[in-house]
Amino acid sequence: MKKIYLFIIFLVINFGALALGSWFMGDAVTGDWYSNLNKAPWTPPGWVFGAAWTLIMVFFSVYLSFLFSIRNSKFVFFVYGIATILNVSWNYVFFNQQLINLGFVNIILLTLMIVYFFITFGDDRLSRLKYLLLPYIIWLCIATSLNGYVVFNN
Repeated sequence: MKKIYLFIIFLVINFGALALGSWFMGDAVTGDWYSNLNKAPWTPPGWVFGAAWTLIMVFFSVYLSFLFSIRNSKFVFFVYGIATILNVSWNYVFFNQQLINLGFVNIILLTLMIVYFFITFGDDRLSRLKYLLLPYIIWLCIATSLNGYVVFNN
């Protein structure tokens, strides 16, 4: 029962963070600035981002519900908080403020935080569940490459 309760809490927090990030982004994706950027040839269509983030946040919420039922410490909460702040702030930094270099640093740090979750909190009790983080890690690697392309080609 505790895991279901935690799962619901993390779904609300994670999707709330996505909504906040989207709000920070505003209509920048359809605006002139973003439209005129040299973007990577492998940039997926817009609908892929929504589908990917939905799957990622559901998997991440499942993982977090197990993690926090096993290790409910201030340190784990701190790491999760930093990752959430980095996730939300990227939209603001990259799209709203158009600081593509700082956005690149931001997304690299977010990727490292999620890899840290995978390595550090993937002990025996979470050894199989840590693989729920792989879609997040893969997506962040793709997103980092997209951001990097913008940095180096604009």
